[in-house]
Amino acid sequence: MRKMKKVLSVLLTVGMVATAFTGCGGNGSNSSGKTDSKDTNGDGKVKVGVVSMIENGAFTDMRDGIIDELKAQGYEDSQIEYKCAAGDSTALTTIVTNMTDGTYDMVFTIATPPTQAMVNTETDTPVFFCAVSAPVAAGVITDMDKPDKNATGTSNAIPVSDIIDFAQSVTPAKKVGIIYSGNEDNATNTAKQCEEYLDKTSVEYVEKTAPTSNDVESATNALVAEGVDMIFIPNDSIIQDGISTLTDICKEKKIPTYCSSATTVVSGCFATLAIDDKGIGKKTVDIAMDYVNGKKVEDIPAQVVGIDYCTVNKATMEVLGISEDNIKTDYEVKLIEN
Repeated sequence: MRKMKKVLSVLLTVGMVATAFTGCGGNGSNSSGKTDSKDTNGDGKVKVGVVSMIENGAFTDMRDGIIDELKAQGYEDSQIEYKCAAGDSTALTTIVTNMTDGTYDMVFTIATPPTQAMVNTETDTPVFFCAVSAPVAAGVITDMDKPDKNATGTSNAIPVSDIIDFAQSVTPAKKVGIIYSGNEDNATNTAKQCEEYLDKTSVEYVEKTAPTSNDVESATNALVAEGVDMIFIPNDSIIQDGISTLTDICKEKKIPTYCSSATTVVSGCFATLAIDDKGIGKKTVDIAMDYVNGKKVEDIPAQVVGIDYCTVNKATMEVLGISEDNIKTDYEVKLIEN
């Protein structure tokens, strides 16, 4: 059972009565005697944690978006602590333990694994998650509109149907390949959504899993052998680690690859309808500011962030023999040159 939140007594002026602030409305005092709304745990020190499981282009941009916006809100470098588990679950456990010891005013978690780890501790420290694609399915919250686990934030719910429709308008396929690791809830959920949508559109598909990045090559070759003429890749850190192998094979075979992140396009995939990674970091901080300004976490709905633009890898586009005129979308097209 979650511990009761601390009740904070703040001496306002000599002779005035003490006023108690509880839960998310609590304020601490700084050295000048003025209350500081950012000190939400009332220990006199403002400290914010940021946690990621791995570092890649997307997660780095999200981290930068969070930190840049925290600074814009008046936080200083010395008040922000970033930790990355470098893909090590034991390291993640240590980081989470340290960030749930009551000394942090709030913690930002990037993507699903760190968010699950934080929420599962039932910490009193509020958690603001960034880019959890399926918060309810991942068990982070049970209701997007009424968060119930001292956590809320942003979801980059992958617009699977939009991406598939876009892909079919540019490079129509009769058989779609789907590749994911099977080790990440968000990626598995996205792959399932893709299958369900393809079932509705009567397009044949075949899926392969690659439990480690070393398995990406064999899984990709297996898809090619089964005659796929398009490949879809969810946001999956394991597949991302082996993405250059996948894209090299697909470019050689002239198979277009559609993904779920602009970062994966930068890595060599052909295209996607993308969410701005720095932008979703900023939006996550904006949500957290509602808490800092007095709202309870359970009264701050989690938000699904929509598509910002279409990202296309120019080099891959040219290898596939596709011209920019063939890119059919209502979104702004950003050509990545690498």
